[in-house]
Amino acid sequence: MPSPYRALFAASGSKGFSAAGFVGRMPLSMMGIGVVTMISQLTGRYGLAGALSATIALAAAVIGPQISRLVDQHGQRRVLRPATLVALTAAAGLLLAAHFEWPDWVLFVCAAGIGSVPSLGAMIRARWAALYRGTPKLHIAYSFESVVDEMCFIFGPIISIGLSTAWFPEAGPLLAAGFLAVGVFWLTAQRATEPEPHPRERHGGGTALRSPGLKVLVATFVATGAIFGAVDVVTVAFAEEQGHKAAASVVLALYAAGSCTAGVVFGLLRFRGAPERRWVLGIFMMAVSMIPLLLVGNLPFLAVALFVAGLSIAPTMITTMSLIEEHVPRAQLTEGMTWVSTGLAIGVALGSSAAGWVVDAVGARAGYGVPAVSGAVAVAVGFLGYRRLSRPAPGWGGTVEHDSEHEERHVA
Repeated sequence: MPSPYRALFAASGSKGFSAAGFVGRMPLSMMGIGVVTMISQLTGRYGLAGALSATIALAAAVIGPQISRLVDQHGQRRVLRPATLVALTAAAGLLLAAHFEWPDWVLFVCAAGIGSVPSLGAMIRARWAALYRGTPKLHIAYSFESVVDEMCFIFGPIISIGLSTAWFPEAGPLLAAGFLAVGVFWLTAQRATEPEPHPRERHGGGTALRSPGLKVLVATFVATGAIFGAVDVVTVAFAEEQGHKAAASVVLALYAAGSCTAGVVFGLLRFRGAPERRWVLGIFMMAVSMIPLLLVGNLPFLAVALFVAGLSIAPTMITTMSLIEEHVPRAQLTEGMTWVSTGLAIGVALGSSAAGWVVDAVGARAGYGVPAVSGAVAVAVGFLGYRRLSRPAPGWGGTVEHDSEHEERHVA
């Protein structure tokens, strides 16, 4: 890793919470695709598999921001541990229900319970913000975390799909639950780097979502999430149609690898000018990159197309974190980050569900129309909301770029 990334870990405790965050975020890429693989293995019903994955994502979208809001008020340790125990109990119920062929409604109830899983990415980024707010290192830290996210998406699907196809169907989701337990309890044991809580009376009872700029980000990422959810489901189905279902994990890993590569490079660059312009460009490139998927005819071509498509993901996500800093009060930073994840989760739910039904109805290749349409919607929403992004709320947060320039003038 280049030296600017190594410099991040000069702060005491940073290595520990970053490592815990990596472990705890592995289920982000493993659980949904693991459930799709498990249910398709056990029942052959991609519609059911996509609907269960969508239920997990929708439940997380509803519960996640409330958990993060409580974290901002009471601290990570007090909130994350009980929330994780609920998610683990629900995951165990889902695996048992699938294994013993219990009624479908039991599967959906358990899938909804998994939605109480905390947003570990937001928790880790909040710790970085507490360490480096107002310095150039915060941009690098956000870039690093985007790379970590993509590393999870590189290895997570490979592990989850590989175990479920080569060992037993429930193996992938089972290991995902194990990663969640270890990651959360390891992270919350590290009290020294935990951000200071902000009780309700310090910033009023309002939600971070009252910010107009944050609303634009969340709405756009609903459509963006639909891209991700649809690509996951359709790729597994397409690989099965090609007679190589296990290869889906490798193809999806290349999708994440493209994003990871771009994220490493993006973190080393210093930008001037408005971040919202880079954000809109990133959304546009994500949409355009979905078009070649409509022409896929074999797995090698799909792998190349997805790698190229991934190049626009991490830079867009990194810029999004800078915009959240600008549009959300600092006392509600964790909640603000989680709302963006909520938008993604809702999109993943819609995309995976729609893609599952399209695959069942007309085949996998046609399923890639779902992410193409989702990309077009994301571009439309992003352009329509651009003016709100260009007008940050006075006194709220502050972009990494602006804070960095302030620090440099102060040092000089």
